[in-house]
Amino acid sequence: METSTLKKRKLRIATTSLTGCFGCHMSILDIDEKIIDLVELVEFSRSPLTDFKHAVDCDIGIIEGAVSNDENVEVLREFRRQCKTLIAIGACAVNGGIPAMRNRFSLSECLNESYLDGMGLENQGIPNDPELPRLLDNVHPVQDVVKIDYMLPGCPPSAEMIWQLLSDLIAGREPVFTQEQIRYD
Repeated sequence: METSTLKKRKLRIATTSLTGCFGCHMSILDIDEKIIDLVELVEFSRSPLTDFKHAVDCDIGIIEGAVSNDENVEVLREFRRQCKTLIAIGACAVNGGIPAMRNRFSLSECLNESYLDGMGLENQGIPNDPELPRLLDNVHPVQDVVKIDYMLPGCPPSAEMIWQLLSDLIAGREPVFTQEQIRYD
């Protein structure tokens, strides 16, 4: 078969959200009609757009959210093993964001306030179901757990920034952003 008749393999992208608000995934959807261009160029593995529960070998993995429990650690390590390039997007992934605000208090203090002493709560006790992931003592940015290849801060990063990052990587270019483009809010 001639190479001109061979189709170029689509890059495979997997995404997941750890501890956060899911706003970064919404920003991915905010690239609007460019999402059609993206779907023409890539195949989605694990993502909110699919029902796959685990990442398979993929070219690009996108992580949003901070690491706050054992399950987050497991998912993050799986992504690092399965993805050639791993991207942290959003303040929660890059620096812990709002979830890391609990780091000022002990885990015990947080659980007591949430389940025992909080306003309007009837003391039902702190949940202790084996199906619930064990909380870590502190919330961590993703690079504390695995090597991250690219970080895109913001809460959330703009759709334009996400589009530029992905289109550069898909085209085989090194993403470069100006200081004016990068936001930390």
